[in-house]
Amino acid sequence: MQDLVAPTVATLALVALGGYLLGSIPFGVVITRAAGAGDVRNIGSGNIGATNVLRTGRKDLALATLLLDAGKGAAALLIARHLFDSEVAGAVAGGAAFLGHLFPVWLRFKGGKGVATFYGLLLAAAWPLGLMAGAVWLICAFLFRYSSLAALISSATAPFLALLPLAAVGLPVSAPILALAVFAAVLIWIRHHENIARLLKGQEPRIGAKKA
Repeated sequence: MQDLVAPTVATLALVALGGYLLGSIPFGVVITRAAGAGDVRNIGSGNIGATNVLRTGRKDLALATLLLDAGKGAAALLIARHLFDSEVAGAVAGGAAFLGHLFPVWLRFKGGKGVATFYGLLLAAAWPLGLMAGAVWLICAFLFRYSSLAALISSATAPFLALLPLAAVGLPVSAPILALAVFAAVLIWIRHHENIARLLKGQEPRIGAKKA
């Protein structure tokens, strides 16, 4: 039995390591520095994600950060799922990439809040789920103009959206992917605890607002 289990555990460990290292790439920091916009960690909320990059006044840099942060989560999941033909491997790699973004080794484990990476994971895992979760974000952001609130609502609803009959379009959400959605949603809420406190006090900055 050990001979059968050990390779699986070793493989998943390697998948997790690869996903974590990919997810740890701090694109927000790299892009703003390369563009001469300074260190995004010294701007606004200090977060390395696209919303805070937008506070530099550079929409192009914010868009690039958004796409790359989403892409690294998607790439980790898709590569692992393809190489090992396993939903479990894909979910492990995706979850590890998500953790890498939140706690990147290159930045002393002080990373982002994982929203863009979360949507990248959902789109790669089951695109209808990703589109629906993204639509929830867009609607909430349009109505309330708070990126954090939109992310909280969208992430909380994503696991429930995953329970919809997506098999009707040929993309049922597997148990590992559902577990990944729950795992990431919980961490998003934990990472947004300061935003939640500011929202309750009416002190949360709105989308596009610059903060000194």
